[in-house]
Amino acid sequence: IMDALAYEFINTNDVHISLYNILTLLLLIFLSRLAVYVIKKGLNRYQKSSSIDGFDEAREYTVGQLAKYLIYTFAIILSIESLGLDISILLASSAALFVGIGLGLQNIFNDITSGIFLLFEQTVAVGDVVEIDDLVGKVEKINIRTSKITTRDSITIVVPNHVLIGNKVINWSHQTKITRFRIDVGVAYGSDIDLVIKILEESAFEHPDISSRELTEARLVNFGNSSLDFELHFFSRNFMRIEDVKSDLRFEIDNNFRENDVEIPFPQRDLHIRSSDVNFQSGREGLEG
Repeated sequence: IMDALAYEFINTNDVHISLYNILTLLLLIFLSRLAVYVIKKGLNRYQKSSSIDGFDEAREYTVGQLAKYLIYTFAIILSIESLGLDISILLASSAALFVGIGLGLQNIFNDITSGIFLLFEQTVAVGDVVEIDDLVGKVEKINIRTSKITTRDSITIVVPNHVLIGNKVINWSHQTKITRFRIDVGVAYGSDIDLVIKILEESAFEHPDISSRELTEARLVNFGNSSLDFELHFFSRNFMRIEDVKSDLRFEIDNNFRENDVEIPFPQRDLHIRSSDVNFQSGREGLEG
């Protein structure tokens, strides 16, 4: 058996690869994958048992990803050594190549660095709802170079990590799982303001996606050109489908306004005709006659 393990497939001055080296490499790959699996399972159990302490899914994902990268890095180093290759010689001989690759792959290295910062800082974490350049979506996965975001239309977008670090990003769920939204409503002058506020708030109370009855509030905000302008403020957890929630509320508000004879006006304009223009037009018609 020892002779079989010592059998060398490649035998040069610098490289000696035997069956023993290959089996060691396979064992390292198996152990590294097993270690990653065990760590992720352990973190998942810990997260379920310590949810009160705030160890949420985002932290579980971050720790799991960092552990995976570290384990795979050590596994690669040990695998190279198990094949009889001297890492120092390999790095020294490839220094010029690495410089050229580094210059050509600056954006990729920037994304990798940004990915590490995201995993450590957690300014954007898995499960967060973010807004980037008027695009709203839920972060599904943060990899070492790119992140996957699912939009409201269920379209998956792959975003380079440096965008989440360097650009302006609005994180709707960074510190809280509920966010306040607003609907603008205008009613005709002469309407009962107290009745309008009551209708707006009760319309919101009836929707199942409105999170807090106490924090729901309607306000008279302005005297518009042709309407009394109101705002309905409400909190909801349904970030991804908030436009559907707003549409439901508008339907409910319109129905309640109709039942209570509250009018939603349309813009009106007064047309003023100067007398000189009327006289000129009348004189022209008389000449033509």
